[in-house]
Amino acid sequence: MNKSDLIDSMAEHAGITKAAAKKALDAFLIDVEGALQKGKRVSLVGFGSWSVSKRSAREGRNPQTGKTIKIKAKNVVKFKAGSDLSKAVN
Repeated sequence: MNKSDLIDSMAEHAGITKAAAKKALDAFLIDVEGALQKGKRVSLVGFGSWSVSKRSAREGRNPQTGKTIKIKAKNVVKFKAGSDLSKAVN
């Protein structure tokens, strides 16, 4: 499912226009992104939670040459599925 499919589905299930569903989805994504940028955790009980974790610098290998390279530290977004979502897919 892509963003367009999700908007169509949201509009149908909520009984709203596609334009309203797009606005709602965009607002949700902006708010989640903003919270994660501030280092906060976003949790939807039963569905799951997003958090930011720091990945430290490390050494890696270039698979083509085998040469050792340095990989910079960075922040990564993690998602952990909630119990209801886990049960729904199993």
